[in-house]
Amino acid sequence: MKSIMVLGLLGLLALALVACSGDGDEENAGGNSDEEITLDFWTFGATGYEELAKEYENQNPNVKIKVKSSETADHHDALFTSLSAGSGAPDIAMLEIDQFDRFKVAQDRFENLYDLGANDVKDQYLDWKWKSGENVDGDFLFGLPTDIGPKALYYRTDLFEQAGLPTDPEEVASLINSPKAFEEAGLKVKEATGMPFVDSIEMAFRAYLDAAETAYLTPDNELNLGDDSEVKKAYDYAVHLNDLGIVGKYEMWSPEWANAVNKGEFAAELGAGWLKGWMEGNAPDAVGKWRVATLPTEFAANWGGSYIAIPSETEHAQAAYDFIEWLVSPENQLKSFQSHGLFPSAHAVYDMDEFKTNEDEFFGNQATAPVFAEAAQDIAGIGYKGEKYFPVHNEILNALKNVQNEGADPEKEWEAAVKRAEDLMKR
Repeated sequence: MKSIMVLGLLGLLALALVACSGDGDEENAGGNSDEEITLDFWTFGATGYEELAKEYENQNPNVKIKVKSSETADHHDALFTSLSAGSGAPDIAMLEIDQFDRFKVAQDRFENLYDLGANDVKDQYLDWKWKSGENVDGDFLFGLPTDIGPKALYYRTDLFEQAGLPTDPEEVASLINSPKAFEEAGLKVKEATGMPFVDSIEMAFRAYLDAAETAYLTPDNELNLGDDSEVKKAYDYAVHLNDLGIVGKYEMWSPEWANAVNKGEFAAELGAGWLKGWMEGNAPDAVGKWRVATLPTEFAANWGGSYIAIPSETEHAQAAYDFIEWLVSPENQLKSFQSHGLFPSAHAVYDMDEFKTNEDEFFGNQATAPVFAEAAQDIAGIGYKGEKYFPVHNEILNALKNVQNEGADPEKEWEAAVKRAEDLMKR
C-alpha cells in the first residue's frame, strides 16, 4: 500500500505505446497442444502462487511457469518500465488495484481477456470487482479478479467491555450502524478507558474516503476537491472525530502502532480483510481479544486486492489465459485464502463449508470470513484512482496531520493542500 509512483514515465509510455498483436498464431493455442511452453509470471507480496503453479504444471506437463515475486513498488515499476520500452514484459503480471489506473492508459500493451474466453467465467465473480477490471467502455478486460479487501470493524473486546458496549459481533454491528453511532461508541470508550477509539487520523479519513465513488480524480483526470466533494466530506469527518478526542496519533505499520495493536492502546480499526493475517502474526499478547463486525453501510468499501493481466508481448496468450483462469477459479481462491489469507472475489467460495467454518483463534475462535463476505457484498464499487492518486492523497493526509499534531486551522490546511494538489497536476 506504500508504493512509490514512477509518474515521470507516464509521458514516455503514452508516446511509446504502439498497438502490438497478441493474436491468432498457432503458438497462442499452446495450452491446448503438446508444444512445450514457458510462461513468465510476475507477482508481488505473499500469494502462494508458486505452489499453485507447480500444481498446474503437474496437470499440464507441457507448460512451465516461472514465478518471479518482488516487492509491490519494485514489481509495478519494473512492469511499467518494460511496457514503456516495448520489451521485457512477462507473459502474465499481477496488478494491484491502487496501481491499476496507472496501467489502463496502456490498453494496447495488454491482451483483451474477453477475446480469450473471459466472458465464460464472468458470473463467478463479484460484479463490482469484475467491472473494475474493464476499460471505461466495458468492452476490454485487462485482468481476471484475484483477492479483494472488504473493510470491517476490528475491535478490542476488553475496551468495549470497560465502556459498557456489547462484544458480540452481531450486537456490535447492530449498535454501531451509522457514522453517528460510530462517534457515540468512540466517546464511550474514551470516557471509560482514556484510550482513543480509532488508531489514526488516516483511518478516520478513510472511513468515508474508501467508500467514495469519486475520490481525488475524475475519470477525465481532473481534480475533484471542491467543497461539496466526497473527499472534503471525508476530510471534515476526520477533523470532527479528532475534535471529539477519539482519534489516536499512531501511524500504520510503525513500531508504535504495532505495539498499540498488541497492547490494546486503541479500541477499533477500520481494516480490510488482509489486516487479519498481519494481526495474527504480529500481536501475540492480543490473542482472543479482538473481534470483527460489519461497518455501517456508509463506510462499506474495498481496500486492496489485485488482478492478473496478460501483456500483449506474450507469444502464448491463450496458454497464459488458460492458466490464470484456473488460478483464480473459486476452488483455487479458497486454497489461496486458506494458505495466505487472500480474500476471495469469487462469490461461490462464500458458500463453501471450509470457508464459512474457518475459525480464528486470534479472534476468540470467531469465524471471521462470513463477516468479510457480507462486507464484500455490500460494496457498491471501486472509485476511480488515477495515476496521481497517491501524491494527492499524501497532500491531503499531511494537512490532516498538521491539524491533529500542530492544532492548525482545518480550512486553511485544506485550502493549502488543494493548492499543492493543483500544482501536482500541472507537472
